[in-house]
Amino acid sequence: MTAFLRPPTLDDALTLLGTGSFRLLAGGTDLYPATQGATLSGDVMDLTTLPVLRGITNTPEGLRIGACTTWADIARAALPPALHALQQAALEVGGRQIQNAGTIGGNLCNASPAADGVPPLLAVDALVELRRAGSTRQLPLSAFLQGPRKTARLPSEILTAILIPKGSLAGQSQFLKLGARAYLVISIAMVAVRLTATQGRITSAALAVGACSATAQRIATVEAALIGSPLGAAAQTITAKDVAAALSPMDDLRATAAYRHTAATELLRRAVTQTCQALA
Repeated sequence: MTAFLRPPTLDDALTLLGTGSFRLLAGGTDLYPATQGATLSGDVMDLTTLPVLRGITNTPEGLRIGACTTWADIARAALPPALHALQQAALEVGGRQIQNAGTIGGNLCNASPAADGVPPLLAVDALVELRRAGSTRQLPLSAFLQGPRKTARLPSEILTAILIPKGSLAGQSQFLKLGARAYLVISIAMVAVRLTATQGRITSAALAVGACSATAQRIATVEAALIGSPLGAAAQTITAKDVAAALSPMDDLRATAAYRHTAATELLRRAVTQTCQALA
């Protein structure tokens, strides 16, 4: 018989997690659809009733987003322009019901290559906080995501927060997504861009592409090429060759690898152009 537990505190949850094997529930918008049977298999621990895991707070180091913060919470929060891309992505995660229930931590732990929240978080150098009884560690999001449906989280750990460094909260950002239709669709390709500029020229650039490789990727070559570019001509520096070199897309039912290369390049150009317009 499946046990369904709702521990009253995070410490209780961590203690219980050290005593057995549990499926962690943080919204269930990925977990339930992926379940083939009539019920979930194994014991389930529901984290959504723990207030400490929900909310967005400013800290001396930057911004802390609790892992059980919902997409609806993120979409309506007062966040700096550097996180505008994350808020745009929040409004693309399913319909309103999914946004009200789905959580940012669940999205990351599900580790889908097409997870909408990942590129905007990579563009702000996000870290994840992982806790187990007696210890806490932090990992860059890029190291936490190890492949499709695979993360660095240990069975005894809970992802408790996403951390945005203070230095990454500068600039403007943009998120763009391409699917077979406008809404309620898994991405063929998606991008997030964050730029800073001084005197009409780009001073820093963070570009990430999702749904075009096993995990979303930063495009370092293109980022470097953008530095120093005038805002009005920045998108022209983005080449299909540089974008393709960073990605390893596959052919599937939604699109071919070649199409994804083309789509990612065009989306990056559009997102850079829109971000530059916001900076001008």
